[in-house]
Amino acid sequence: MSRIKATFDALGAGGRKALIPYVTSGDPFADATVDIMLAMAKAGADVIELGVPFSDPMADGPVIQKAGERALARGIGMRQVFDFVRGFRRLNDATPVVLMGYANPIERYGVDRFVADAKTAGVDGVLVVDYPPEECEAFAATLRSHGLDPIFLLAPTSTDARMAQVARIASGYVYYVSLKGVTGAGHLDTAAVAQMIPRIKSFVKLPVGVGFGIRDAKTAQAVAAVADAVVIGTALVQLLEGCTRDNAAATAGAFIKQIRTALDS
Repeated sequence: MSRIKATFDALGAGGRKALIPYVTSGDPFADATVDIMLAMAKAGADVIELGVPFSDPMADGPVIQKAGERALARGIGMRQVFDFVRGFRRLNDATPVVLMGYANPIERYGVDRFVADAKTAGVDGVLVVDYPPEECEAFAATLRSHGLDPIFLLAPTSTDARMAQVARIASGYVYYVSLKGVTGAGHLDTAAVAQMIPRIKSFVKLPVGVGFGIRDAKTAQAVAAVADAVVIGTALVQLLEGCTRDNAAATAGAFIKQIRTALDS
């Protein structure tokens, strides 16, 4: 059983919802990522999405774009991302880690090499924003053959056919993008999310996480009432942007603890 499935099974048995924070590898400081991951796990993060920096991130709003640019300027690439995961695994062997990014860095690294190195480093799942399910069945199969979960996005515009495609090849969880736009943009319509989740679940028999637009404890609570997981990225990345090296991990931990407390209340 994968760490992701085990985590969701345990949460479900306890009637709890998953908290999934996103941070960009190497930001706000190249040597702070592991400390930030450890602090978030200790504070109650159930799964950590670790962003792979890319120069043209089509789904990211300006906050995460800038974080990626800062990381790239520091020389953060795929090898460094795997180093971060290995560093995290030396002190935490329980919390699942999902790499989130784009096809170009994976293909430049080499798909087979990427999958093998991800497994060796301790990655549990991979979400590639610009790999639509109908074009990457072989990639998803390769991930699964190495015990990694291929995770896919669904959106308000997703058709029944797209949901059926995702249901056929996804594992771990699916990520529902709650907004018609980039991450961090717009106003979260929780009523619309509540209407969409049952439709997704009629096709996909996996936990459904919701992200894009969740910025605080109040919106996290509202989403958790209807979804299996809350994904929060832009608000956290923006918070870390103003940190010093000395307080980055503590700041991330305090933010996650606040959201965790709200979800469990």
